[in-house]
Formats: sequence, C-alpha cells, structure tokens
Amino acid sequence: MGAQWKAKGKELAANARGRLFGKLAKEIMVAARNGADPASNARLRLVVEQARKVSMPKDTLERAIKKGAGLTGDTVHFEHVIYEGFAPHRVPLMVECLTDNLNRTASEIRVLFRKGHLGTSGSVSWDFDHVGMIEAEPQAAGADPELAAIEAGAQDFEPGHEEGTTTFLTDHADLDIVSRALPAQGFTVLSAKLGYKAKNPISPASLSAAELEEVEAFLAAVDANDDVQNIFVGLGD
Repeated sequence: MGAQWKAKGKELAANARGRLFGKLAKEIMVAARNGADPASNARLRLVVEQARKVSMPKDTLERAIKKGAGLTGDTVHFEHVIYEGFAPHRVPLMVECLTDNLNRTASEIRVLFRKGHLGTSGSVSWDFDHVGMIEAEPQAAGADPELAAIEAGAQDFEPGHEEGTTTFLTDHADLDIVSRALPAQGFTVLSAKLGYKAKNPISPASLSAAELEEVEAFLAAVDANDDVQNIFVGLGD
C-alpha cells in the first residue's frame, strides 16, 4: 500500500472496472498528445498495453488515442494536479488527478478530505520519494527479480499488487530505460508509471481494525472521484 493504493473487494469490481477504463482513457489521451502511434511513443505504448491487459474495448481505446492526438476535431486538455494531506489517523497520502476543470476538482477534493486533513503543497511530499514504478511478471518460473533489478538498473524491487508480480522501483529519470531492459532479464512489463513512495510508512499494526477500516473507506471514496488517477499512501503492507 505504501506504493500505490488499489480498491479491494469483489463488490467494488464492476464499478472499479468502469472507473479503471475511464482513468486509462484519460492517460491514453494525455500520452497521445505526443503522437498516435504506440510504436514511436513509449508512454502511449505502455498505457495501451495496460489497457489491453484489463480488456478495455478496442473502440474505446482507439477513440481515446484519436481524441488525444487531435484527430477527431475535439480539443482535450487535462491539467495534472497533486493534492497532499492525511487520511484519518494521520496516514499521509498524495492524490494525483487529471482534470479538465481545476475549480471543480479542488472543490470535490476539499469535500472528500473532510474526514481527513488536506495539506498545502509540500506538507506531505517531503516524506515521499518521486520514483518510477514498473509492475512486471516473470516470463518463466524461477526468474530472479533481484538479479533482474541489478541488471536492468532498477533501484529496488518488492512484491507487486497482483500475486506473482514484482514492482521494480527506479529513479524517476530511468523509468523508460529500465522498462526496456527488463524483458531481456526475463520479466514482462505490465505497467510503468511515475509515482510516489513513502519514506517512512506507518505500520498497519499501529492501527486497530476499526481504524484501518476508516482509512480504507476514506481511500475508496477518494478513488471513486472521476478526476483521481492514482493514490499513493504512506501505509506499510
């Protein structure tokens, strides 16, 4: 959870899927500004691969690419904005948004943070590292993530969100280089993005079950907002 929080629970699956497609479509539109061909646009290629992995409908995917590249006549402009603050029980978090209306997003985030505490810029980010996060899976049983991390130039690695996957952490400037190097080390890249990792995550053991539930409910409410792309939480796994 220290790297990136994701919604849990089967009852969230259907809603989460719709939201995931919406978030990926935004990422695709933003990436496609630099060209509609994934072969020559590394950022777009990675998001498209991610979209295919979660079975995003082909027409949705192609429409997002065309819209982002300006091929449909529509002008799309998303602002990237990060909010910093605390969930209940002083759990630090960074909320990354892509929005076409900054005033609306700011207003909605303020409401969502009533059960937590919305900080000013820099109030929480000092306790997070800005890193590249690459989620990958072994191409064959027995692939060694430690060796792959060393050879590909990653700074560190940890178990990924999905069973059997590994998250490789890189310097933020090395994200693309390491992504390209991992396949030769026996790992297939599932997603690659820049994000924030807590330097001093709070141990979940320091919170009661009821307190953890409050934190989860808060994070789920924030994640449900259409403008929120990613949530990075200072809570250990």
